[in-house]
Amino acid sequence: MLAMPPIISVSNLSKTYGSGFKALNNINLDIKRGEIFALLGPNGAGKTTLISIICGIANLSEGNVMVGGHDINRDYRAARSLIGLVPQELHTDSFETVWATVSFSRGLFGKPKNPAHIEKVLKDLSLWDKKDSKIITLSGGMKRRVMIAKALSHEPQILFLDEPTAGVDVELRKGMWDVVRGLQASGVTIILTTHYIQEAEEMADRIGVINKGEIILVEDKAGLMHKLGKKELKVHLQGRIDAIPASLAAYNLELSDDGHAVIYDYDTKGDRTGITSLLNDLRNAGIRISDLDTRQSSLEDIFVSLVRAP
Repeated sequence: MLAMPPIISVSNLSKTYGSGFKALNNINLDIKRGEIFALLGPNGAGKTTLISIICGIANLSEGNVMVGGHDINRDYRAARSLIGLVPQELHTDSFETVWATVSFSRGLFGKPKNPAHIEKVLKDLSLWDKKDSKIITLSGGMKRRVMIAKALSHEPQILFLDEPTAGVDVELRKGMWDVVRGLQASGVTIILTTHYIQEAEEMADRIGVINKGEIILVEDKAGLMHKLGKKELKVHLQGRIDAIPASLAAYNLELSDDGHAVIYDYDTKGDRTGITSLLNDLRNAGIRISDLDTRQSSLEDIFVSLVRAP
């Protein structure tokens, strides 16, 4: 079976501002049709700039971007009509009703009126009972849902969510994730930027990490956890030690601050973890053990180690 072409293809993309600042450097990225792709990165890493270029809001300096087979520069209207964007900032006409503002967004894309579609979108986002309310009367979480409704008003195939749950409480965040899963089930490709690692871990099929304007990794989530997933074994000692004996140097142990434990990192996918021989060697060195516990590294640990890497 032939693989489907990516719905978004970014090739050799760079963005340099007039000041000479290079915001993005040689980005290559393919987004698969129907996936949820999380773009992770610290603030200022280039997430929003990259999204703005793919959505045709900002110009690229080099490279090219294809959206659904259309070049974002040469065939802007066709490419842009495939995309819904929910920006980070909540900006919408405060004195319009929910129904009017979402219907107006559809019209901006030259789509004919379709009240049934608008109704479905509002119901899916639990906004139906607010359809006649003025935006100004809504809570922050509701306003964010209105932004999503506006982005979905013209039936896009791709939805960009730029920090969708920033400033949204945990309950609403869960609701937002349900909405995103429902959209994916209906065939929409979703790209979300976030610095909530938990969000990416919960939602994404694949994860890209961007730092200092460069993509430093793109990996399927399970693969990322497996590839970089280290486990940490903490060996609690019966007595205190001042230093790790030279005979244990090969294990690269770390001594806890109070001297009552040693920490050993091992690879979960290796054939041998080395734990049995470590425990034997500790015993041979006259170090008595009181307890053991292990911890699996989370996506957060992985992310921090990647971004810290030189």
